[in-house]
Amino acid sequence: MVCHLNKPLPLGVSFHGQSRSVREIRFLTDLTYLDSHGERQCEQQIFDAVFEMIDRAETFVLIDMFLFNSFAGENSSPHRQLSGELTERLLAKRASDPALEMVLITDPINTLYGGTNSEHLNRLEAAGIRVVVTSIERLRDSNPGYSSFWRMTGAWLGNSPGTAISNPFGGGNVSLRSFVHLLNFKANHRKVIVADDEDGPIALVTTANPHDGSSAHENVALQFRGEAVGDILLAEEAVLALSGAASLEYSMPDPSPERPLFLGGEDLTLRVVSEGKIKKSVINALEIAGAGDAVRLVMFYLSDRDIVKALIQARQRGAEVRIMLDPNRDAFGREKSGVPNRQVAFELNREKLDLKWRETHGEQCHTKLLFIEYRDESAFLSTGSANYTRRNLDDFNLELNVVVEGPVESILFGQVRTYFEALWNNESDRLYSVAYESYEDPSVIRRALYRVMEHTGFSTF
Repeated sequence: MVCHLNKPLPLGVSFHGQSRSVREIRFLTDLTYLDSHGERQCEQQIFDAVFEMIDRAETFVLIDMFLFNSFAGENSSPHRQLSGELTERLLAKRASDPALEMVLITDPINTLYGGTNSEHLNRLEAAGIRVVVTSIERLRDSNPGYSSFWRMTGAWLGNSPGTAISNPFGGGNVSLRSFVHLLNFKANHRKVIVADDEDGPIALVTTANPHDGSSAHENVALQFRGEAVGDILLAEEAVLALSGAASLEYSMPDPSPERPLFLGGEDLTLRVVSEGKIKKSVINALEIAGAGDAVRLVMFYLSDRDIVKALIQARQRGAEVRIMLDPNRDAFGREKSGVPNRQVAFELNREKLDLKWRETHGEQCHTKLLFIEYRDESAFLSTGSANYTRRNLDDFNLELNVVVEGPVESILFGQVRTYFEALWNNESDRLYSVAYESYEDPSVIRRALYRVMEHTGFSTF
């Protein structure tokens, strides 16, 4: 237990990139909401941009995505078949350009840790696309009390397709060993795509998965060009290395002459951070927030104690702090207890922080975004795969975020501000959010449960 909780991280994990100039940058959103007639509407941009990147690629495509499957659980609401769409797009690109280097990195959850076959992954491999399933066993144990026991027992049994139990995420059956493996609660949780086109390398970092059951979730993404794309590739090389896979053949070209900017990229810097370095960057940004500063947070899971304290302290120093959380009530057709967000919100509400809930109807507010406007006319933006939880921020999961900094009047920051204000104020007669009281939970038992789950790692968040 002690060894696997504290063992050295694989080389290249917990990456902290330099602040790079940005040549182009774009903010993308997927929104699901109730319109003025009470009907659910979806407006999506992210995977349309991903598909365009694949179509335009000239020599290289790399995708690292956590969930890449058609599992929908008990969710009966209409959803987009994103996993199939991505598979077909990649296969079509392979057929039209057999020489293109194509690499897909994903998490073993998509095969239930070997307990079922993935039609999508099998088809991609058969077409000559390199598929790398991340060797997450080399990561530290986020649930050490369980994983130490598992390593001495269930790990020795291996895994293979079986029929012992129902698939907890979708149709069909899987082996019991799949469920036993799942309880380690560790993952390659990244959500990244890199490609190159006639304008050079381009990257997209998102909170969204190509997962059918997640297709209606609210998500955001940043798509950008510049030297930071090379830092994304360095961070992804680390995942290939820890999985025993060959390095990428593609290498970043020399910087080309500047092309016209479409979002004021010349004023911004972008930094790639992964795993524990995400937390360090967030804490540093919150620690300097005070009177005259505005902190805006939209988050799927908020439970990390250091982040919670930093938010409270920013408010105590006089910063305006507005937080929008998912109510943690929906999970692919199943009803959840509200842990951990409702328990953290109860604490934050007592400290006079402004709180609202993203009103969901079967989908989730899957966004992970922190936006700070400082009184000196600068701004900070962090988004990517990481929830603000111990598992996501303390060097357990594989995570990747980008941090953008620059003048507050940047067009990019204006778009982020507009996005948050629309959600907070329910603009355009759309129901995006509801008051804190709508999901308030004063239960002492559930607050104690959250603390135990966060501390021990025996939890799904």
